[in-house]
Amino acid sequence: MWVIVVITVALALGFTFTNGFQDAASIAATFIASRSATPRRGILLVAGMCLLGALLGGSAVAFTLSGLLTIQSGAQVLVVLLAALAGATIWNTVTWKYGLPSSSTHALIGGLVGAGLAAAGPDGIYWGVEELLAPPHALGGLTKVLAFLVISVAIGFAGSFLLQKAGDLALRNARRSINTSIVRLNWAAAALMAFYNGANDAQKQLGIIALVLFSAGEIAAVEVPLWARAAAALLLALGTVCGGWRIMNTLGNRIFKIEPIHSFNSQVFSGVSLAVSTLAGAPVSSTHIICTSVLGVGSAANPKKVRWSVGRDIVLAMAGTIPATMLIAGAIYCTIAPCTGV
Repeated sequence: MWVIVVITVALALGFTFTNGFQDAASIAATFIASRSATPRRGILLVAGMCLLGALLGGSAVAFTLSGLLTIQSGAQVLVVLLAALAGATIWNTVTWKYGLPSSSTHALIGGLVGAGLAAAGPDGIYWGVEELLAPPHALGGLTKVLAFLVISVAIGFAGSFLLQKAGDLALRNARRSINTSIVRLNWAAAALMAFYNGANDAQKQLGIIALVLFSAGEIAAVEVPLWARAAAALLLALGTVCGGWRIMNTLGNRIFKIEPIHSFNSQVFSGVSLAVSTLAGAPVSSTHIICTSVLGVGSAANPKKVRWSVGRDIVLAMAGTIPATMLIAGAIYCTIAPCTGV
């Protein structure tokens, strides 16, 4: 069983790296495409703030994610986590290869649900339906996760759309020199969003690592060790630096021609959405949030110049991620479980 523990922790850390070149790279896309920063400086800013966010971001999201499984057998939980991470990592790698800004968050959630269902059926997942139906109608479990995946992108799209409309009205008679001030504001907006991305994204893997160690009997309660937090922070930043260029090209250049004001407006409400979700302990997708915020500013500025076909492909990748990773992780679990004796 120790072999499974080591492999699963290693996969969780490896997934953090792929998370960096999928989700964190999305944050730098509009910032760089608007020419508010050079690619090198923009990536370094985002990577540095993601690292700080991962180190200082708390553990609420980690606890939400680690509580999605209700399986009691520690050995079975370890195999479920291994299958979930393997499936999510495969999906991340394939979508990165084709430059599709898929969601690491959706991939991991789909992997957990697929492997959990393969292991124990519907009883293996904490759905949270009882909390939703009973007073005071609180969100919990998978219901909370799925609700915030929708709420977060709605905030990103609607907020960015309204802010772009307001900005166009307020700056209709402004001089072109206003761009200098907007570029400076872009640095602050990008830094804020990158910080909350690090705070949200790293916690997903930290929740998995904590659950692995707890299931193996290494810790008395589900809590995040300092070494795991430091390792996840470094790998998230490293993934951002090393692998984000394909995703940045799709988000920054192919959906809508981004100017500094568009970048600022999209990043403000993307950051707000990430902050709200992180404080609520909900794992969300920064990739999806930034995609919809770009569509929001594009729709407000000039919908005829939005490449809706690219947006459609991104939405299809979003919609297909959870079902695809459920199937992949479920198949992996069914393949490896007999070999482990669980």
